[in-house]
Parts: sequence; structure tokens; C-alpha cells
Amino acid sequence: MSEALLTLQDVHTDIEQYHILHGVSMEVPRGGVTMLLGRNGAGKTTTLRTIMGLWKARQGAVTLEGQDISKFNTPDISQLGIAYVPENTGLFTDLSVEENMILAARSGKMNEDRLDWIFSLFPAMKTFWSLPAGNLSGGQKQMLAISRAIIEPRKLLIVDEPTKGLAPAIIQALTAAFEELKKSDTTILLVEQNFAMAKRLGDTVAVMDDGKIVHTGLMADLASDNALQERLMGLSMEAHQ
Repeated sequence: MSEALLTLQDVHTDIEQYHILHGVSMEVPRGGVTMLLGRNGAGKTTTLRTIMGLWKARQGAVTLEGQDISKFNTPDISQLGIAYVPENTGLFTDLSVEENMILAARSGKMNEDRLDWIFSLFPAMKTFWSLPAGNLSGGQKQMLAISRAIIEPRKLLIVDEPTKGLAPAIIQALTAAFEELKKSDTTILLVEQNFAMAKRLGDTVAVMDDGKIVHTGLMADLASDNALQERLMGLSMEAHQ
């Protein structure tokens, strides 16, 4: 297994009076895709938001390449090369696809070669380039959100449930795009409820339950062990092909 790019060690996070993360410890190896799985309410989104500094860890450390970033503000974390695509996509719906992309480029300028690469991943972005983002379908909005996140090279791309509520054909297109992203230098941390997609994309996996990491290992090992899937997440491969 590769060296860790990102490490969480004994992370506790509170939201108002609620103690959500109860000592989360996990590693995201450099390169490839790490899946963060678990039942609804297990703490997956809170983990992602804690990594990004949107919620602050009360205890523990979040380290990127050995540097503790747990007290950093979100813009500073982004400057270190981490991009985050939240479940709600975070788009400017009144602005065009082009304007959304320009805003995502920290320099305000887009590299044409990289833009062409993004168009190869998501052809709809080129088709709807001049249209308001609010006019896009749910799947197209998700594609735009990911495109914004990768308009510049990133060390780590964090994506929260990109296929939620999408049609199977769109899920297939997103999965294919993530497979291409795996070939780049970007490490991916992905929260996903679609187990078939997780099985296809994931290299390593961490499973959460009740604010804790209850399993880590290779995604292939979890995918081949129906009993372990049932115990950890209450699902089986036969039901999630």
C-alpha cells in the first residue's frame, strides 16, 4: 500500500451540543481511490467537512503530507491542493458553466489543455458552456461540480455522494470519468452509497458506523466478502451488482 497522503488520528468533532465523530482514525494512501462507506448518519459527511475545516475537530489531528491542518481555515486548506465537492454541489446556478469554471480557477485563467481534458471526461460541459448552471440536469450539475474541482491540478479530490438520486446511465458516465481521473496524479476520497460503483472504483476502503471507523483495508477484499458487507453495512453483493 502507498504512503499516506492524508491521515486522521483520533478525531473528535462536535456539531453544537452533539458529539458526532468519536475518535476517527484512517489513512488515505497517495494515489488511487479511497472509499468512505457506511450507513446513513454514520458520520461520513462530518468527516469530510472536518478535513476541509468547515467544522473544527475538538480533539485529534488531520495531517496532509505530515502537516497538521486541523486548525487551518478552509481557504488555507484549499490552497494546499485539496478540492471538495459537497453533496449539494455548491454551484452558482445563475452563472454560466463557463463563469462557474472561471471562478474555480484560483488564477482566474483556465489552462486550455486541461480544459480540453475535462471536456473529454464530461462532454456535456462543452455542450452547455454558455448556459446558466441552473439549467443543467442533476447529473450535469454533478459533472460541473467535479469539473470545477479539477480545473487546476489537485493533490486530493474529496467528493460526497456524487451519484445520489441520479439515473443509471449518468452513474455509468460518472464512474467512467472517475476511472480516468484515477490515471492522473490526483488522489480521491469518495463517499458513495452505490456499492457497485464503490467496488469498481475503490482501491482502499474505510467503513464508518456511529462516528467511528470500524473497518479499513482493500476494497477488493470487502467486495469479495458478503458476510463482512452484511455485518458492516447491512448489504450484500448480490443486492448491489
